[in-house]
Amino acid sequence: MERRAFLRASALSVGTAGGLGGLAAGAPAASAANPLRVQVLMFDGVEEQDFAAPVEVLGLAGRMSGGALTTTQVTTGGPGAVTCVHGTRVEVARGWSPREADVLVVPGGGYNDKTGPGVNRLIGDPGFLRRLAAADVLHAGICTGVMALSAAGLTRGRNATTHSGAKADLAAQGATVVNARVVDDGDLVTGGGITSGLDVALWLVERFLGARTAQRVETVLEYERRGTVWRA
Repeated sequence: MERRAFLRASALSVGTAGGLGGLAAGAPAASAANPLRVQVLMFDGVEEQDFAAPVEVLGLAGRMSGGALTTTQVTTGGPGAVTCVHGTRVEVARGWSPREADVLVVPGGGYNDKTGPGVNRLIGDPGFLRRLAAADVLHAGICTGVMALSAAGLTRGRNATTHSGAKADLAAQGATVVNARVVDDGDLVTGGGITSGLDVALWLVERFLGARTAQRVETVLEYERRGTVWRA
């Protein structure tokens, strides 16, 4: 599968009605042979809920679809352990490789602590921001992880949302802030609030694997999606 063609076709089909859910008729579909490859970025100070919700949702979707979606946790550097904002330690086996991903999920955490671990260290790393801006992937920001995308210039002039405590900063940095739970602006998908990782991930499942798979994941989780998915 030509990876960018798949993402472009999916972006064009956002909002399409019909039995294929988020995929338009004729659009290339993810499959076990050509899975949608999702990487979830891990770093010291990451909010547990921000990354755990997408990992759970996308992991279930991958199994239910027979491997049409794969999820890998990655660090900004090499393999190693990260310590989350509430002290949970997670061993991460791989470093970030943008060429091996179609979607990069960037969680938040620690935004209000400007000197401690968390998303502000990502924001303060020019090398990381250059790599983030150059990555030819669909960027999905969760909560204040959106502010790392903003620092890389990826939200400027785009529709986006983030945690309510960071929306003023996001607007000041050039984004058009939309007060929706999930904002889909094509190759940029953002979620507002710590628990929005559930809703962002379920929307990605619907967009790429169809509404039936997303509904099956919701049933297993016993979770009903919150808020609105705002689509460009």
